Amino acid sequence: MKYIVNKSHNPAYNIALETYAFRELRDEDELFILWINEPTIVIGKHQNAIEEINKAYTDKYGIHVVRRLSGGGAVYHDLNNLNYTIISNKAEEGAFDFKTFSQPVIETLADLGVTATFTGRNDLEINGKKFCGNAQAYYKGRMMHHGCLLFDVDMTVLGNALQVSKDKIESKGVKSVRARVTNILDELPDEITVQEFSDRLLGKMKASYPDMTEYVLSDEELTEIKKLADEQFGTWDWTYGKSPDYTIKRSVRYPAGKLTSYVKVEKSMITGLKIYGDFFGIKDISDIEEKLIGLRYEYQDILAKLQTIDTTSYFTNITPQEIAKAIAE
Repeated sequence: MKYIVNKSHNPAYNIALETYAFRELRDEDELFILWINEPTIVIGKHQNAIEEINKAYTDKYGIHVVRRLSGGGAVYHDLNNLNYTIISNKAEEGAFDFKTFSQPVIETLADLGVTATFTGRNDLEINGKKFCGNAQAYYKGRMMHHGCLLFDVDMTVLGNALQVSKDKIESKGVKSVRARVTNILDELPDEITVQEFSDRLLGKMKASYPDMTEYVLSDEELTEIKKLADEQFGTWDWTYGKSPDYTIKRSVRYPAGKLTSYVKVEKSMITGLKIYGDFFGIKDISDIEEKLIGLRYEYQDILAKLQTIDTTSYFTNITPQEIAKAIAE
């Protein structure tokens, strides 16, 4: 295990850095990174950015919007939010073992006198309130796990900047996004800063991995990371993309995540399809979308095609029947 020191607060650069470490530093079996963003909404790989954010608010207050490589839902970061990334060649592809990779956070909080628990599909909670969401991505047998820790985040901005759908709030059994989250600082018996908490978490990792050393990025690697930030993660096209051309929109929420389908139908045939959502998966869902184009817009036709595909690689814990139901009745 090696760790990378990242002092940048630029969200596009920070996502580029973890992506570079994930995809290019494959000779390093395990890497650990801690990072903090300026006020930012980070949306999941499969989400429709415009539907997840309050764009008038983010524009007015200069809040960045960036898209990450992993699935899951949108999260709000600011300078009092700590993010961590664990990259490994040793994780079994598709395992999505969020609980194991969240253990250093749980143990660090235990040392500080706070009991945290893993709950739901990817959340960490204190006294029933979420303070951390986790997501994962896979690439050529390599896994990247990252989580965002609400340390002392401005909850008013969080509530205003994120456009949380009513069905998500209802599925959690609470009345608002504010009611279901907490800051770590509010739960600690003794006050510390986000940097002190970051140092504690790194210390916990070093204790767990006694041979852990720093990986220092070369000038050439830093140049490549900046290029990735400028040409991909900092671009409008990557974050927002093209608005889907559609005639039918369907949304369904399942325990494993929400699916929203934008379907273009002409003469009862599917001529265009885009699937968004906060679900998790390994492969690129454009593969699925392309395979369904040209079919009759009928539930049974769509289901029959999906049953010839290993959909588990694209939609974790969502059945072909559920996917078809999110596209047609």
